[in-house]
Amino acid sequence: MTSTLPDAGTDWPTLKARMADYATGDVAWRDGKTAVYVFNAGPEVEQVQKEAYALFMSENGLGPAAFPSLKRMEDEVVGFGLSLLNGPEGASGAITSGGTDSITMAVKAARDYARKEKGVAGPLNIVLPRSAHPAFDKAAAVMEIEVRRTPLIDFLADPAAMAAACDASTMMIVGSAPSFPYGLIDPIEALSDLALARGLWLHVDACVGGYIAPFVRMNGVDLAPFDFEVPGVRSMSADLHKYGYCAKGASTVLFRDAALQKFMIFDFRDWPGGRMITPTLAGTRPGGAISAAWAVMNFLGVAGYREKQGQVTAARAKIAAGAEALGFKVLGQPKLGILAFNHPEADSVAVWSKLRERGWFTSLATEPKSLHLMLSPFHLEVADTYLTDLAWALGEVQGGVGVAGGEVRYS
Repeated sequence: MTSTLPDAGTDWPTLKARMADYATGDVAWRDGKTAVYVFNAGPEVEQVQKEAYALFMSENGLGPAAFPSLKRMEDEVVGFGLSLLNGPEGASGAITSGGTDSITMAVKAARDYARKEKGVAGPLNIVLPRSAHPAFDKAAAVMEIEVRRTPLIDFLADPAAMAAACDASTMMIVGSAPSFPYGLIDPIEALSDLALARGLWLHVDACVGGYIAPFVRMNGVDLAPFDFEVPGVRSMSADLHKYGYCAKGASTVLFRDAALQKFMIFDFRDWPGGRMITPTLAGTRPGGAISAAWAVMNFLGVAGYREKQGQVTAARAKIAAGAEALGFKVLGQPKLGILAFNHPEADSVAVWSKLRERGWFTSLATEPKSLHLMLSPFHLEVADTYLTDLAWALGEVQGGVGVAGGEVRYS
């Protein structure tokens, strides 16, 4: 498909109106009926995102000498993440463009570490649970690394199965905190024991959980250790543009110490343009993503995050209880912002389709087929509406047997 560039330019008011028209088919995420792709922390946070991004939208994080402001903001944001995730003295990291970027760079670091420090020759492999994010497969495809996925126990990683899949060519093992399909935190301590016993690189994918779990714990929820508090964890990925509520695209890749991070960095000088050092895969690094992350994190602070994350977990608990009252079963015991649930007598895809008729844009898990929600603070305000519509959708799927929509509220 090709499009012809207009011969003459168009005035901005006309273009703005056209863009608004294009967007009429998009999901109305500000209404709270979207539980995937967008993290809605309210209009105040959205305003901070936009204004802070615009202030540095033309600056480039590739040039810290030219833009020391961005370097300073990046260092502070990384420091926030390391502090929240129990990074020890000497821990380090970088801002990336998103979770896939963070995971890819961690895989690259682990690969180079295996080659240069451990002297592993020949094909390499990564061992990870079936629930781990496909970003690992993408990174492995780029670097021609074998991926070995292992079965789950109660929707969680099985350390014994992962141990059996490891061999002398294993360069990394992976745990999720939490996994995307189920919202459950893998047994990171047991995976750490495996990593320490075998001398393996353990990466914890906390893209979803990294900037919610610490505050959920502060709010009194008992969470098993999952971060750098666990001694075998060498690297982590944690997305700022998810539960950090920062502007897209922004994530962090974090390392137990700077010596490990060095295996991630590109340092190239054999060309006519002189030496080029890039901390991640990207060349140009959008200044707006860095500045917006810095601004949002400082705007919210610990108190603001605790309040927002408390709203998320309250919405999750409310929806879980309401769904169970309708006969649905929640998969596992989620404690953060994701939950998956299904009904023994109703097809989840059919229920999902009926909910789409009432404007809900959510996702599905497939093993087993389940409704899947990734909740934001704003969802606490619309949880009753969701449960009412869920009751209606279930009744429709079951042939009208059930509670009629609009007659029941869960409060």
